[in-house]
Amino acid sequence: MDLIDSHMCFGGEQRRYRHTSETLKCDMTVSLFVPHGAGPFPVLWWLSGLTCTDENFVTKAGAQRKAAELGMAILCPDTSPRGDGVADDEAYDLGKGAGFYVDARQSPWAEHYRMETYLRTELPALAEKFFPVDMARQAISGHSMGGHGALTLGLKDPKRYASISAFAPIVAPTQVPWGKKAFTAYLGDDEAEWMRHDACHLIASTEGELPPILIDQGEADQFLAEQLQPDLFKAAAIESGRKIDLVLRPGYDHSYFYIASFIDEHLAFHAKHLGVTSSPPRGRGLR
Repeated sequence: MDLIDSHMCFGGEQRRYRHTSETLKCDMTVSLFVPHGAGPFPVLWWLSGLTCTDENFVTKAGAQRKAAELGMAILCPDTSPRGDGVADDEAYDLGKGAGFYVDARQSPWAEHYRMETYLRTELPALAEKFFPVDMARQAISGHSMGGHGALTLGLKDPKRYASISAFAPIVAPTQVPWGKKAFTAYLGDDEAEWMRHDACHLIASTEGELPPILIDQGEADQFLAEQLQPDLFKAAAIESGRKIDLVLRPGYDHSYFYIASFIDEHLAFHAKHLGVTSSPPRGRGLR
């Protein structure tokens, strides 16, 4: 992990790293907020949406102040592999910036687009080795495509994460245009394989206890009816006897203005389930 950028922020530090990924076969960047203190800190994984990098949440969500108060680290990976040799598409919803947090099986995507393995295996191992984070206390969240990633990865590893939340997630990618396009390209025509990455299917089929789940949705979201459809996830949860919290926000859209308005609520939600009981002392800087 090579540190390429760092800024003091609310008594903590906002960092950016670069590393070579063996899984993705390219260089990747990762952003990490570290609160004041020595750590290790409970960590929230944040997965961003279509067209985003590891920096969108860092610069737009305004999460660092609350995370610093709670003593929580926030780890933001990129949304896809990058580099000149990585396959891409002219459309915004396929290729670079649109990895969909799956392992591609189809050419030309399969060589590099293995975001599920990267996030479930390689990056957690690197985080445990190089970052002051407590891997026994992890939570996961995300937005839109990243909300899809947070839900599916969280439901596949329910014992890893203390809690799951999502802003405007794609909950049923097998049923909506964004998901159908990406899954056809990355996974092929086998819809049984698609279902392995569908949050509605996973909440109905995953056995055992699940982490607490919070879904946050703006009612003025321009993608709500065609691409998101959180009611499908709520219905799947109810049918399978699972409890989730679905919060609807009148007047709010799909933007980071919406996320910034309610990110503190999500951080408090995760802090509760991560066992964060009090704010850390505020000092003069990092130790």
